[in-house]
Amino acid sequence: MRPTRGRYDVVIVGGGHNGLVAAAYLARAGKSVLVAERQRHTGGAAVSERVFAGVDARLSRFSYLVSLLPDRIVRDLGLRFAVRRRRISSYTPVGTGGLLVDGGSEQRTRESFGRLTGSDRDFRAWQRFYEGTGELARRVFPTLTEPLPTRTELRGVVGDDAVWEAVFERPLGEVVAATFADDTVRGVVLTDALIGTFTHAHDPSLLQNRCFLYHVIGGGTGEWNVPVGGMGALTDALADAARAAGAEIVTGCAVTGIETDGSTAEVRFDNSAVGAKYVLANAAPYELGHLLGQPVQKPEGAQLKINMLLRRLPALRDTTIDPRDAFAGTFHVAESAAQLERAYAEAASGRIPSAPPSEIYCHTLTDPSILSPELIAQGVHTLTLFGLHTPARLFDKDPAGVKAALVDATLAELDSVLAEPIRDCLALDGNGNPCLEAKSPLDLEREIGMPGGHIFHRDLEFPYRADDSDENPSTHWGVSTPHRNILLCGAGAVRGGGVSGIGGHNAAMAVLESH
Repeated sequence: MRPTRGRYDVVIVGGGHNGLVAAAYLARAGKSVLVAERQRHTGGAAVSERVFAGVDARLSRFSYLVSLLPDRIVRDLGLRFAVRRRRISSYTPVGTGGLLVDGGSEQRTRESFGRLTGSDRDFRAWQRFYEGTGELARRVFPTLTEPLPTRTELRGVVGDDAVWEAVFERPLGEVVAATFADDTVRGVVLTDALIGTFTHAHDPSLLQNRCFLYHVIGGGTGEWNVPVGGMGALTDALADAARAAGAEIVTGCAVTGIETDGSTAEVRFDNSAVGAKYVLANAAPYELGHLLGQPVQKPEGAQLKINMLLRRLPALRDTTIDPRDAFAGTFHVAESAAQLERAYAEAASGRIPSAPPSEIYCHTLTDPSILSPELIAQGVHTLTLFGLHTPARLFDKDPAGVKAALVDATLAELDSVLAEPIRDCLALDGNGNPCLEAKSPLDLEREIGMPGGHIFHRDLEFPYRADDSDENPSTHWGVSTPHRNILLCGAGAVRGGGVSGIGGHNAAMAVLESH
């Protein structure tokens, strides 16, 4: 497909969820908008697909849960989209027992802490800690769809010097070590600081703190919810909203270059070009740099993604818990604080972690609608695994061999807490093959344009600007680039990362504020 016009008010590079959010807002404001998407479909990483041949199961293939999407965007754009809360927050197997955090039962959670740690200390510390992050979420999350505050302004919003220091000033590892005594409990807290981010708990750059902040403030509650109908339900609704508002969406249309003089821009394709007053990049800053002919340092992702379809949920070594509870929340494997630190050190030295840490959840326990009625009746379930501390550099010399070895090691670590091998529970596809697919950082780069497989497009930033920053709209909204009329509208914006739509919303607001 090709664009139908020669010039637009706004050209959006990339039809992922943030680009569609920006397109919908801008088209509703009367702007002529083109969304150019290189793939044959919109959605980017937020899609639902029938991954396994001959099996009617629509998996959220690359991104799984929703936390950072503001209700404001859903309301503004009239989206027919819903999420469901997971009652079980997490389960972490330890030996023949485990730690269960049940959001619906304080008593059940307290008893689980007591069995694991032998006292009430860490449970009470847990309550105080997450009361603090809960208040932080209630205060900070609403600012994400407002003009970007300065550092001093955001500190005033937080309004608690102890919380500010713990999250914005000191390495999170120090705070966690001082707050909790048990290594498993420490690890459960730290996973929110490390997932999708290759760093360690005591990193002086506070990269882990930035990751933690975005994981605990979503929706003003920090909850991670299940998208009803799969992640593709969101991006399908966004595409419908953008088209209904008058945006033109062209798929199979790769942008090959961008030129700008700061006032107007030319966006080039293989055999054509269009003009635009603004270009919004719903692509990683690294990719935008290449389109502009201005190289940017390539980021590095560090995760393994495994999608599975099971004939049935596996039995656990911990016979006191129903697998339907254990897998309904986040199921932690090899994620104590010590295990996370060891895995990071091994990966940083160029080795596959000896005990790869991972997190797992089952979409279909909360929302079975992604399965056909026949699969539901058979008791089939999805299982999604997100592996940590597997940086892209590990795969450079032997991508296929390292990935195969890593998958085996990761599943072996999972098997160590199960009463039966996970592979024995896998369903078979229409060709008789086990329903399991794995994606390395290199796969994510090749298939969906995430440089280095970095799921946040680049390292996350704290959601504030410097006190002495300028007041132009793009800086004001956290979407600036070195070019006045080229803005970031994806995960690489200041308040990007995750499935949120915030980058798209804020880029649209910057354009509208400029007029």
